[in-house]
Amino acid sequence: MIENHRIKFLALWFLHTFNKRYFAVNFDPVLSCNLRCKMCYFTDENYIKKLKGSFSKQDLDIWAKQSLPLALKLQVGCGAEPTVYKHLDKVFELGKQYKVPHISLTTNAHLLTEEKLTKWLENGLNEITVSMHGVYKDTYEYFMERSNYDKFHYALQLISRLKQKYPKLTLRINYTFNEDNFEELKDFFEVYSDYSIDIIQLRPISKIGETAYHNFSLDKIIPLYDDFINTFRKKCIKKKISVIAPASKENLIQRKNENSIIFNYTYFYVSPTHFWKEGFDWRNVPFRVFAKRIGWGKELFLNAFKSKKQLKHLLRDKNLNYKIDV
Repeated sequence: MIENHRIKFLALWFLHTFNKRYFAVNFDPVLSCNLRCKMCYFTDENYIKKLKGSFSKQDLDIWAKQSLPLALKLQVGCGAEPTVYKHLDKVFELGKQYKVPHISLTTNAHLLTEEKLTKWLENGLNEITVSMHGVYKDTYEYFMERSNYDKFHYALQLISRLKQKYPKLTLRINYTFNEDNFEELKDFFEVYSDYSIDIIQLRPISKIGETAYHNFSLDKIIPLYDDFINTFRKKCIKKKISVIAPASKENLIQRKNENSIIFNYTYFYVSPTHFWKEGFDWRNVPFRVFAKRIGWGKELFLNAFKSKKQLKHLLRDKNLNYKIDV
């Protein structure tokens, strides 16, 4: 809503100085996954050698104390599958304890049960984002190796039913498209119209390692994209579903987004091998002490007085110019 980068950085400096919430805390409690999606780095044998580790139950209390007081949002599940983590109940309990305004879970949904979901919803889970890479069974199970199409539909039925008891719960679908699964998106509502979906995000494929699927071209999609997205948006609006997608074929080609200039200053990523910034001894040093040591507040303040040209290095190629229709 605010275009001026100077105002953005001054606002972040103010929030940081007065200990207010401004971070999106993205948390992978375990670096593991039960599926092997062909577009994901979990099919890159060299990469997954680095993806090891799990948060101990004891460390969760320290993690929460260091990150959640400043969290506007807690995103559980970023680059791995959080539902394989055996202490996930406690993650949501801590989110509720620290009164995080928005708590979201990203999952492939295969391990969801009514008992687990109900417990998480009671502890403040606001949103469930379900990943999928195919409308039909053959495509879905091809791109999401080890998956089960029937289990996926069961999960959507379960979430839709629980939304009747927890009306504030949001169901979001994330569909990563490529040249081999794009065209069947036109049939999305023929297959999924019975589910209580609130948001659909369409994401073009991007290279995230030496994955099993190698076609990163969008050449076949680009000529079709504008007509498709206009029709798809109309269907979503009619069904009162918010759609998040690249605004036009130009946005599939040009991926830089000027709003991503503050991304590095609001993104707080934690995993078993990483905690926000390099060198942060998070088990022993308080967040405020470390932030002062690295000049975090000063950097936020000084960025407000720099030109966009001086801050050009902060722009991210992978942050698309999405259009959001509500």
